[in-house]
Amino acid sequence: MGKLLLSCCLFSAIAFSQYKMEPAGAPPSELAPEIRNALQKDGAKISGPNGVVCEVWFRTSVPAEGNSEQNVSFTQIKHGTLLGAIRFPTKGLDRRGNPIKPGVYTMRLSFYPVDGAHQGIAPTRDFVLLSPAESDTDLNATPSYKELVAMSQKASGITHPATLNVWKPDSAEPAALKQEGEDWVLYSSLGDMPIAIILIGTFAG
Repeated sequence: MGKLLLSCCLFSAIAFSQYKMEPAGAPPSELAPEIRNALQKDGAKISGPNGVVCEVWFRTSVPAEGNSEQNVSFTQIKHGTLLGAIRFPTKGLDRRGNPIKPGVYTMRLSFYPVDGAHQGIAPTRDFVLLSPAESDTDLNATPSYKELVAMSQKASGITHPATLNVWKPDSAEPAALKQEGEDWVLYSSLGDMPIAIILIGTFAG
């Protein structure tokens, strides 16, 4: 019984230490200067058993401009607003399990459509859509859903955009990477506004 308990504890420790967060340094030079200057000076690097998974930089503040969307957590941010940037040193995966080529991408807020095709994918409709850094250079742009999907298709290489699930936590907390079920969630902030993003984990529905 003692050996079994020890084995379970060791397995649990291994499972919870699969991924870790470290400082990522300055935002990538591939980003447009005005976007790079609006981001955190030191991002979060997420590493796992096979090396670095991704690096993330959030904006230090976002314009407060509400939206009229239903069942979203970011009610104070306009659709299409730039929230940050992400770098994949090797091939990554989005929330749908679609591959993302190595590179640097912007992350803009969007909300999945209420069309019956996205039921159960997340508790709220908040997502970020990824776009290649070289083709998204306007910090203050707020593209429409249709425009943002077209931008993000350049990241995914397919008709579906490259997406990651985000939401606004109930309260701010220190930056941390946490395992929640089968997902790994990065908790951080957009200035004084908390944000959470699933960086590792795909929707199985």
